[in-house]
Amino acid sequence: MRTIYPDRLSPDQDAFYNALMDAHHGLDDAESQALNARLVLLMANRIADLAVLRDLLDTARSYRDE
Repeated sequence: MRTIYPDRLSPDQDAFYNALMDAHHGLDDAESQALNARLVLLMANRIADLAVLRDLLDTARSYRDE
């Protein structure tokens, strides 16, 4: 069962998406994957709650089934 999270980025979700895409601009696939891995680890460190992180992992993985 997927957890539904409230939208806490509004009205800045488009600005974040654009910043994320800009961060990947000019990177090859391997560099882009490395950036994503670093970003996940930095965000996980900021969240710092293992239960929340596990729930986020489960939620993210559940999108694969759609």
